[in-house]
Amino acid sequence: MRFRNLTMIAGLLFAMSCAASWPAAAEENPLLVQAPTMSKTQIVFAYGGYLWTVPREGGEARQLTTGGHEARPKFSPDGSWIAFTGQYDGNVDAYVMPADGGEPKRLTWHPDADVVVGWTPDGKKVLVSSPREAYADFDRLYAIPVEGGVPEVLPMWRGEAASYSPDATRIAYVPNLKWQNAWKRYHGGQTTPVYLLRLSDLQLEKVPRENSNDDDPVWIGDTVYFLSDRKGTVTIFAYDTKTKAVKQVLDNKGLDVKSLSAGPDALVYEQFGGIYTLDLKSEKATRVSIHISGDLPATRPHYEKVGDKIQNAAISPTGVRAVFEARGEILTVPAEKGDARNLTRTTAVAERDPAWSPDGKSIAFFSDESGEYALHVVDQTGLGAVKKINLGNPPSFFYGPTWSPDSKKIAYTDKRLNLWYVDVEKGTPVKVTSDRYEDPSSTISETWSPDSKWLTYAKYLENHMRSIFVYSLETGKESEITDGTSDARYPVFDKNGKSLYFAASTDLGLSIGWLDLSSFQHPISRSVYAIVLKKGDPSPVEPQSDEEKAATDEKGKDADKDKDKDKDKDKDKDKAKDADKSSDKGKEGEKKEGEKKEEVKVTIDLDGIGQRIVAMPVKASNYVGLDVGKTGVLFLSEIPGVPSLTEPTPVSVSKFELSTRKTEPFLSGVSAFVVSANGEKVL
Repeated sequence: MRFRNLTMIAGLLFAMSCAASWPAAAEENPLLVQAPTMSKTQIVFAYGGYLWTVPREGGEARQLTTGGHEARPKFSPDGSWIAFTGQYDGNVDAYVMPADGGEPKRLTWHPDADVVVGWTPDGKKVLVSSPREAYADFDRLYAIPVEGGVPEVLPMWRGEAASYSPDATRIAYVPNLKWQNAWKRYHGGQTTPVYLLRLSDLQLEKVPRENSNDDDPVWIGDTVYFLSDRKGTVTIFAYDTKTKAVKQVLDNKGLDVKSLSAGPDALVYEQFGGIYTLDLKSEKATRVSIHISGDLPATRPHYEKVGDKIQNAAISPTGVRAVFEARGEILTVPAEKGDARNLTRTTAVAERDPAWSPDGKSIAFFSDESGEYALHVVDQTGLGAVKKINLGNPPSFFYGPTWSPDSKKIAYTDKRLNLWYVDVEKGTPVKVTSDRYEDPSSTISETWSPDSKWLTYAKYLENHMRSIFVYSLETGKESEITDGTSDARYPVFDKNGKSLYFAASTDLGLSIGWLDLSSFQHPISRSVYAIVLKKGDPSPVEPQSDEEKAATDEKGKDADKDKDKDKDKDKDKDKAKDADKSSDKGKEGEKKEGEKKEEVKVTIDLDGIGQRIVAMPVKASNYVGLDVGKTGVLFLSEIPGVPSLTEPTPVSVSKFELSTRKTEPFLSGVSAFVVSANGEKVL
């Protein structure tokens, strides 16, 4: 379904990133400064994409650059120049400029990113890391003459952050590329050490460690200072090159220290958006008070184009509108006629994960308006009061609100692997279950039964296989309905409530965990199954057989006409069956005049349920999701090979219909799609 007015989202948000009382409160608000560097008299730092300078004792900051793409400044040893990473000409390169400001001079011209990491002790060359000669995922270090010339590649075959010894005979550097800067407490194979290399004979010395993340080495005298998480929170440590001892020099009980640089007689570092100096003799840290009075156009009220910032989407029950999360706002957009609506208009609040109720009246989403995430429910028109549901303590991060078909309850999950549901009227969350293991490639994926009395989901067993469970809201009891000998996922109820579909794999092999999927690149195939929920109900795929009907001539008519009559009767029977199936689904909000909606009642007989699992006539493939449409219609999402853990993987969607038992291509090259509540429209 094409949404013609999707572009109406662009320019709809009036972004107010600062409070009306900004001038009075500016000094009290925390700054978000980055990468400070220090000379004898000045500190230069990055803020808002520009470089700024402030006296070492603090005060009013002065803007040095106006390009809007400057980062990672480094003072020259004599304090007269600043090297930095810039993007003036459409590429990331190294630049230098006078310390008091002036025209930046470009030093590198290679199309790969050249990132400034420091200077040579004589101040004649800028040290840069770049992947320009890399054949894999690493960088090398280069010394670039300030006056221009051919870059000199340093002898180590890989290198990131680095600092020369004062006599330039040795260099301290980090060899490994840090894949994820914010992966706190990571202790896997990509932790970063600090090495010391003697340039004359390439003798290597390693700073002692077990398996910590060490970074940002700076060499002062006989000591190499660096950042490390070896005792928990990232803080500053020192390595004595004479005694070979490591000691902690900053007691940090707060948030991680993010960057470290050296001045002539002190260290300067960044922590939680603030700048601190550390006196090397007393080892005492002092916060630098900074006031910024720039025009900062990004912080003033302005219109923001958000059409390319959509993160989550849902569709209205009949598909006439869609709801989107974009830049922390919740907006609805018509399929054909009308205007886009901003339902929240709270630019200082983050709203996430919108979901449209099946009765079409309400939209639910998570909001951090109170300081912690709560569930908000608003009228789909944007009018009226907002119902706010506290999701309990301890606070958490929540995902995927899923309405029950009767529009009275909402299921959701949290970051602690718990599954919950809440009755919207009562507003009291009920914990359903907890998963065992984290898996970024697959969530617990709960779905509701058509009568809103059951939840089904897949969760991990101790053997690291997922199994299918059902939960009764009436009894509060959880029941496992597959045997755990295969990896079963993606359970969904058919619209008639008689069957439950799922996909299962028996060839996971080495790929039990999500990390194995990435490491072994082992292809997986899944087959699709249906569970007959009630004893005595027929299988949705009972065997079919064409039979020849005997000709009769009871009333003197020729046999050929009787055959035609028999065919017509068979057609009438088929039409009657189709009509019965159609009545089962009961389109929400689209009942024909005089037609009574048939109420669906789901009965799950747990006794012997494993004997009522039947294979569906669908090819085995790497299925990554199942969705139901109308009664007897199943959408199957699949991808070739192994899904990516770092990039969205386009999927192909096929459509299976029980009436014909045929599977046909439906969508291709999509990252996600949503089926409307009545099972007839797709976004």
